[in-house]
Amino acid sequence: MVVSGPITPGQVSFLLGVIPVFIACIYSEFLEYKKSASHSKVHSDNNLVEVGDETIKEDDRAVLLEGGLTRSSSAKFHSSSIKMNLVRFLTTEDSFLLENRAILRAMAEFGAILVYFYICDRTNLLGESTKKYNCDFFLFLYALLIIVSVMTSLTKHTDKSAFSGKTMQYLSRHQTEEWKGWMQYGNFIFKCLFLMYHYYAAVEVYNAICVFIAAYVWMTGFGNFSYYYIRKDFSLARFTQYNEKPSVMAVKILACFFLVIFIWEIPGGFEIFWSPLAFLLGYTDPAKPDLPRLHEWHFRSGLDRYIWIIGMIYAYYHPNVGYIWYECIYKLDKATYNKYHPYTSWVPITCCVYLLAEFYSAASEFSLTLFVWLGKITLETYISQFHIWLRSDMPNGQPKWLLSFIPEYPLLNFMLTTAIYILISHRMFELTNTLKSVFIPTKDNRRLLYNFVAGVAISLCLYFTSLILLQIPHSTVSS
Repeated sequence: MVVSGPITPGQVSFLLGVIPVFIACIYSEFLEYKKSASHSKVHSDNNLVEVGDETIKEDDRAVLLEGGLTRSSSAKFHSSSIKMNLVRFLTTEDSFLLENRAILRAMAEFGAILVYFYICDRTNLLGESTKKYNCDFFLFLYALLIIVSVMTSLTKHTDKSAFSGKTMQYLSRHQTEEWKGWMQYGNFIFKCLFLMYHYYAAVEVYNAICVFIAAYVWMTGFGNFSYYYIRKDFSLARFTQYNEKPSVMAVKILACFFLVIFIWEIPGGFEIFWSPLAFLLGYTDPAKPDLPRLHEWHFRSGLDRYIWIIGMIYAYYHPNVGYIWYECIYKLDKATYNKYHPYTSWVPITCCVYLLAEFYSAASEFSLTLFVWLGKITLETYISQFHIWLRSDMPNGQPKWLLSFIPEYPLLNFMLTTAIYILISHRMFELTNTLKSVFIPTKDNRRLLYNFVAGVAISLCLYFTSLILLQIPHSTVSS
């Protein structure tokens, strides 16, 4: 059972921030209802900017790594100053609420999802169930999912390379998204292999999980580098600057290697670099309180510390070791494998890319749309699983239980919790893209800086207000 801890200033700050958003959202919907009722025409949303509802071509969507939303939806929000927008929000100005009804709706829905996260993760309102591992059953589900995907969502693509203008034979956007989907929803149904490991404690697949995670990190380096290089988006919002000259690019990639070597290979380098951020990155496992607070961050961040740089190199140059790796590295036990993984995870990924390029050029024109769709929400599903799919027996503990809505019916419970889990993950993907387009402008560094400062100021105000409110009960008791 989850033991709920005391109310924290962060929780109170969240409520102080989200309640006005809920009220403003409900009021804006009421204003829109009144406006619709007072006009005898079908479309009365002329003053409303509907974020994400605009029709955009799939090819344009495929260019954007995050899912592809247009920028016009937030034009009115950006045209006014932050101070003016905040005043109009606090005074519940009708025209402001109507103009930004879609944004308020997205913020309110995102807040409601976080409330659901809290209920599932930190309260005893919902039950939990034990893990029951049945490899045959989940292999059946995984095979069934593949068969259904092939029969219903096999799609041919003719992606053009932004570098040469020719048809891409491998590593197109659809392929990399599908790759993520296979990994994650192998992860999800068979837990291919996360479900077997986290969900069912199947230790025998741990090394395969590490390779899959490395492949995902590799694609992160590959995809983000491709975005920067193709889109020429060097704004502060992308958090980096690139230069097209090969010599400068090579220097920057080498600098990444040397930085990684300094942090993770030289004794004391990790503490020097990350200790100032221990308040943000530190984590104490209640089951292992004696470990340093940065132990988990050291392990997680260092496990795939080189592979993202390899992905960048592949993106720039687009370019029977596998058997040796399998026999000498992959078959090692978990603890020993972890020591070699940062230096060898590129081997199976390189082999996979080589095989894809050399032997499957015809098949590479096709992808399974279902897995492509699932691949787009891997980040949301990975984060959400620990809060609304699995359960822990203590706050901040590792999830060792399953969330249970229907006790004594494990398959029906699996179906229901999984459906809710996927739905919420998909909505989080859409909502974060919507809110990102509003609050994180891609080519307006000044506006981005103003939004950042305003966000920090509002967060501090809410936090200190919550501290004061939490002191009131103590003052009353002592008096």
